[in-house]
Amino acid sequence: MLSKPSTEPPVPRGRRHSPRVEVVFRSLATAAGAIVVASIALIALFLLIRAVPSVLANDANFFTSAEFETTDADNLRFGVRDLFMVTVLSSVFALALAVPVGIGIALFLAHYAPRALARPFSVLVDLLAAVPSIVFGLWGALVLAPRLDPVQTFVNDNLGWLFLFADGNIPLASGGTIFTAGVVLAVMILPIITSVSREVFNLTPRAHIEAAQALGATKWEVVRMTVLPYGRSGMIAGAMLGLGRALGETIAVLIVLKTAAQPGSWSVFDGGYTFASKIASAAAEFSDPLPTGAYIAAGFVLFALTFAVNALARLAAGGRVNG
Repeated sequence: MLSKPSTEPPVPRGRRHSPRVEVVFRSLATAAGAIVVASIALIALFLLIRAVPSVLANDANFFTSAEFETTDADNLRFGVRDLFMVTVLSSVFALALAVPVGIGIALFLAHYAPRALARPFSVLVDLLAAVPSIVFGLWGALVLAPRLDPVQTFVNDNLGWLFLFADGNIPLASGGTIFTAGVVLAVMILPIITSVSREVFNLTPRAHIEAAQALGATKWEVVRMTVLPYGRSGMIAGAMLGLGRALGETIAVLIVLKTAAQPGSWSVFDGGYTFASKIASAAAEFSDPLPTGAYIAAGFVLFALTFAVNALARLAAGGRVNG
């Protein structure tokens, strides 16, 4: 009785699968993933161990206090309320500015610009990521801040009734406001958002685009019906990568927010320190374990905040894709 011919394509000579190779590759891939997870866990454990003694010796409420006095190891009084406020305000404000611009640039490069223009322009945008943070900080403090003074005054005069744009506790003309820091951060995270979004938009299946065009869709309708839905998870991922960069940025924010004034409310016209800039400003004084532990505790909160934001973004992107 004749056997039914196999429908599977023959495996070419010299390319037969080896169980040993599969086991080795699987083990290496698993080990690489385990190293990443273990590194994150060890970093969190280190921060927690070094922070607990200082938090226990703290005479102020760690979560609600606006004080951050660590000069006297026997009388520690520190809290992360204002650090959290400035960090979130500057990062979210930067994200609100950079995401629309970054996605617009990515759409232009992927589906509107001629190929001869798209490639050099893409390289130019990507080169922004190579500029050192200290250069962005000096540019923001010396060049951008004076030119933003009229903009800040206009926004404050017309939108001052909204708490985000209410009067801060430092003069707008000083330039050392969360508003200026947010603009600088927006420029810094723009290449990340643009690059990730552009790559995802370029991966839109050609068949989807041609199907929309066959139905008589305009260029914008093709983008709206095929490109944007397909690239939604990539846009979210790019935005969250940019937010992670903004949350942890140190030198540029420290230079721009050169005032030591503490924020009085959730206003972008306040001053103050972010988590990262506060830790960097006191790095030279890390000699006593208890005062040092206070800054490590602040770093642990920043670590947890960044981890939580990226985890929520991952869930949101996954839900959008599965939906």
